[in-house]
Amino acid sequence: MTVKLLLEFAVVIAAILMGSRYGGVGLGLWGGAGVLVLSYGFGPPPTAPPIDVMLVILAVIMATSVMEAAGGIDWLVRVAEGLIRRNPKQITIVAPVVSWLFTLGAGTGHVFYPLLPVIHEVAHENGIRPERPIAVSTIASQQAITASPVSAATAAMIALFEPAGIKLGTIIAIAIPATLIGVIVAALVQTRIGKDLKDDPEYQRRLKAGEIEPPRGGKGLRTRRSFPRPPGPAP
Repeated sequence: MTVKLLLEFAVVIAAILMGSRYGGVGLGLWGGAGVLVLSYGFGPPPTAPPIDVMLVILAVIMATSVMEAAGGIDWLVRVAEGLIRRNPKQITIVAPVVSWLFTLGAGTGHVFYPLLPVIHEVAHENGIRPERPIAVSTIASQQAITASPVSAATAAMIALFEPAGIKLGTIIAIAIPATLIGVIVAALVQTRIGKDLKDDPEYQRRLKAGEIEPPRGGKGLRTRRSFPRPPGPAP
């Protein structure tokens, strides 16, 4: 029994690795290939199609499409951008929390993507390593999917736990605080990862060499003041 379980686990890992290598549609095709191997090679009977989950996914996609067509996504991005820009020095904490709220309400992580350039720009302008808020924000968006009451992941959990008497309210009561606390803890840890841009010699070398663009605002970068003034009359 143990050997069979290990072989099934190996098939799952192999399907995931091959799917992630090809990406896109290939991920789904290799997932289907793994299911076929498990069903016909190891004998577990396939279950009934997850109709409820598929309908929830369809509803979420349709709602997101309508929101995009009506300009709701652009409005949410503007609101989120305003929240992030009001607290630029705390972007490593604020951006993940905003991203978490953003995805929690929409039920899909795809609406989070327009925030990435905003997070990068605000962090760069204030001398903060952009990978700090971006890394945690990406994780926060995915965590919010498991806490959103309108996501396909929550629908799958309902189908899984409902036979045991666990309802949507119980799932949300656990998932929302657990994911939010996890995001905040991860953001606090991430604030200490790596050097600030003003103290990073490699960043400063590339900045002075013109290999990367300087921050627009220049906030938080002491070395920006030492750049030579371009030729011409003084202002």
